[in-house]
Amino acid sequence: MSIKVLIVDDSAVIREVLTRTLGRDGDITVVGAAVDPIDARDKIKTLAPDVVTLDIEMPNMNGLAFLDKLMRLHPLPVVMVSTLTTKGASETLLALELGAVDFVAKPSHDLAGGLEAFGANLREKVRAAAHSHVRGGHAPRLAAPVRLATAAAPRGALMAIGASTGGVEAIRMVLSTMPVDCPPIVIAQHMPAGFTTRFAARLDELSEITVVEAEDRLPLEPGHAYVARGDWHLRVERSSGQLKCRLSQDELTSGHRPSVDVMFESVANAVGPLAVGAIMTGMGRDGARGLKKMRDAGAYTVGQSQSSALVYGMPRVAFEEGAVVEQAPVEMIAGKLVAALVRMKSAA
Repeated sequence: MSIKVLIVDDSAVIREVLTRTLGRDGDITVVGAAVDPIDARDKIKTLAPDVVTLDIEMPNMNGLAFLDKLMRLHPLPVVMVSTLTTKGASETLLALELGAVDFVAKPSHDLAGGLEAFGANLREKVRAAAHSHVRGGHAPRLAAPVRLATAAAPRGALMAIGASTGGVEAIRMVLSTMPVDCPPIVIAQHMPAGFTTRFAARLDELSEITVVEAEDRLPLEPGHAYVARGDWHLRVERSSGQLKCRLSQDELTSGHRPSVDVMFESVANAVGPLAVGAIMTGMGRDGARGLKKMRDAGAYTVGQSQSSALVYGMPRVAFEEGAVVEQAPVEMIAGKLVAALVRMKSAA
């Protein structure tokens, strides 16, 4: 059954490009296009789309204001089509907090070069959005977190978190409850270059711990989290007795760079049983192989449960392949990781 999409964008050129791009494989049908949110509101009622693509900068009503109303009154899967700028990155992250499923960076004005990759990425994200579990009303998701008291862990312990579609909010929820005495945390979230700097900064604003974008050879410190840089793999290595970030741009792994598999496998090799890991919401299978290696090396591993995952793809594959010790809803994942660390310290 074809996925019905409504395009909301004030640019006639972009509307035409998106219509042509989305319809290419035959499983997605553009049922209409709206020039602004007022037009979109009426067309959502009459066309009943499965997914909406939404621009941010539009006349009559800002895309974020429209998204806020839509998710409260008529929740639908929304994929943001964003401008790749610092301002655009900030607004896109806000859109994800308001309930958008995912985003793609808008193609450049000349539409040359990269249009094929843009189209494939957009179609994949629309398909994921169509199968996502969007919940109405974002207020409960943005409630003040209850922070954990301590994450006492043995020296050399490490936490590793991987996610994709829906992961921006899931990671925010996990980190916002982390105590400042937690061991270092490494994070691989599927996100293009240009967005991870702002993502790390936003997480830093919302967490008691310090969150930064990973840099090559940066030492891993307790009370800090390190976000994989967009379009770079993040690995953990032990050098001179210290854990450090290593960044590289070798080939895509499991279809991605950064790849969750690459990061998890490096953690299994460098940290072994002193690691804990979580795989969260996302489409596809990236992370399952690496998390299985972590578990086989003695690490505690947890997967996000189907009931709380926006897209139960990556956690499902990890569960089916025996990579997770247990599954848990997103609001319990931080507590599960911390409890494993405390057990680890008491057994040491």
